[in-house]
Amino acid sequence: MSVLKEFREFAVKGNVIDLAVGVIIGAAFGKIVDSLVADIIMPLVGIVFGKLDFSNLYIVLGTAPAGVTNNLADLKKAGVPVLAYGNFITIAVNFVILAFIIFMMVKQINKLRKTQEAAPAEAAPPEDIALLREIRDSLKRS
Repeated sequence: MSVLKEFREFAVKGNVIDLAVGVIIGAAFGKIVDSLVADIIMPLVGIVFGKLDFSNLYIVLGTAPAGVTNNLADLKKAGVPVLAYGNFITIAVNFVILAFIIFMMVKQINKLRKTQEAAPAEAAPPEDIALLREIRDSLKRS
């Protein structure tokens, strides 16, 4: 029974919940970056490098059975060992873009923190100064 109680206390802690939220948001953000790379950046890179499609870059490591076309999807379906380095290039570009976006976000957050730390909060005057001001204001009213 104590293990169950410890697990409940662990799962309800703020850090675990924050981590779970971060993982969920990270997964959704990853899908956005995947779409950005696959649908926007890679076609532009393909135009620059002569309409190159990285997803179709591969090296066949075995022999294909008769009747199987020399297409990556067909070769994988037939169980032929294939080194699909084009997919790796796409994922590597995806990672670089994601890392750059996260770097820019952290840079902005650090900039905001420095701005908040640099802005001095109005400090309350010492107690004796405040008391003297009260006496002065009281004498002015009299």
